[in-house]
Amino acid sequence: MDPAVEDIGEYADAIAAELEPWLDRPVALFGHSMGAVLAFEVTRRLERDLGLVPLAVFASGRRAPSRYRDENVHRRDDDGIVEEMRLLSGTDAQILGDEEILRMVLPAIRSDYTAIENYRAAPGLTVSAPITVLTGDNDPRTSLEEAEAWRGHTTGAFDLRVFSGGHFFLANHQEEILKIVSETLSTSLPSGSASLT
Repeated sequence: MDPAVEDIGEYADAIAAELEPWLDRPVALFGHSMGAVLAFEVTRRLERDLGLVPLAVFASGRRAPSRYRDENVHRRDDDGIVEEMRLLSGTDAQILGDEEILRMVLPAIRSDYTAIENYRAAPGLTVSAPITVLTGDNDPRTSLEEAEAWRGHTTGAFDLRVFSGGHFFLANHQEEILKIVSETLSTSLPSGSASLT
């Protein structure tokens, strides 16, 4: 029954506010698909408003904020949204086949599509935090060139890792991705900080 959020900036403001009690310790953000843009925008707010630079931003399964595609999934009827979810192969087939669950979650899914499809990054928008981009080599929503374009959104270090698979490549590469995240954060922790668990 929560009101729909259809704006990435509003989402990012809310997430940054929720994170504040945890910011007395090292922080990193990992986001997949729309979550990658949210991780970037939350990082912008942490750096701009609090002077806090996260250890790392992991942007997975999403083209760079500066790369726009004219998409309209949010304008489709319910069946059109479900078809898009099937195309991306990231939603359990049982859920897609359960009419009651689908009708319950579709308003939130439509809101998310509205938010990400209407998102426009201002030209030259950067963060200081290092960005590690993870992408599938067969993702219909992110080309390798669009993934590489994240490089222009950080003044810190940049790393691009390409995996076999489509939009939800990470489901088949969990161990590799966890290793990348762990190694990146271990080398980013300030000396004297508590180790990662």
